[in-house]
Amino acid sequence: MIETPIVLTNTLSIGTAADAVIQYTMEHNPEIGRTTGTVNPVIGECNDMLLNDIRAQYVTKEHVFQAIHNASTEFEEGSVGAGTGMLCYSLKGGIGTSSRTFQLDHGTYTIGALLLSNFGILSDLMINGRMIGQELKEALLQSWEEKDKGSIMIIIATDLPVSERQLNRIIKRSVAGLSRTGSIITHGSGEIAIGFSTAIKIPHTKLDDCLSIPVIHEEDMDTAFRAVGEAVEEAVLNSLVTATHAVGRDGNERPAFKDLLHQFHIEL
Repeated sequence: MIETPIVLTNTLSIGTAADAVIQYTMEHNPEIGRTTGTVNPVIGECNDMLLNDIRAQYVTKEHVFQAIHNASTEFEEGSVGAGTGMLCYSLKGGIGTSSRTFQLDHGTYTIGALLLSNFGILSDLMINGRMIGQELKEALLQSWEEKDKGSIMIIIATDLPVSERQLNRIIKRSVAGLSRTGSIITHGSGEIAIGFSTAIKIPHTKLDDCLSIPVIHEEDMDTAFRAVGEAVEEAVLNSLVTATHAVGRDGNERPAFKDLLHQFHIEL
């Protein structure tokens, strides 16, 4: 069970983020470390060292507190929060999100994906089967190093009633969405996907009776597989199209995907 908010940051700020989440949860639950157990913070990271002076460790606990306080069903995508210094397919990347709603015999359910994109090389970028990245690379005549050194954090959320095994199977299908955008899951890239279902509430204190946990039938799994793949694909593309041009550490620069489409008069 996830015990804390999920916080995304850069690689060298995971300690600060963990400390902040622990402090936040203790302030809201005085039983932690006294009458109940401790707490396990959930922190995800990507390496943004090309644009960010990562050694300076600018992220503070106050930034984490602010992010938790501002959490909402509506939020910005692209070059925001942990996504400020991230790259995607050699262009500016960052935060992306998408969801799918689907109908089963016993109800309507949603699978959503929120991700921090920081992976891929430009020549691999693909949209609807079109090698748009290769077109942009040829138009740019750019000498960027074609080596994937990044990673991606994928968070999957659903209200679908599933077992732990079923949830794991759904989460693993997020890789299908990455592949649709051109990713080959390279050696130098760390693709991490975690997820949760809100359908089942487990009481903190033990009950006298056994727990009754509903799960969907295996025949319904393909619908969920399709939904998560589509959501992740769209979330990756959203992280690209919403990102803005950035100049970072030592003058390192990455353009925005939408600006390049306009510059070279490319229509999708």
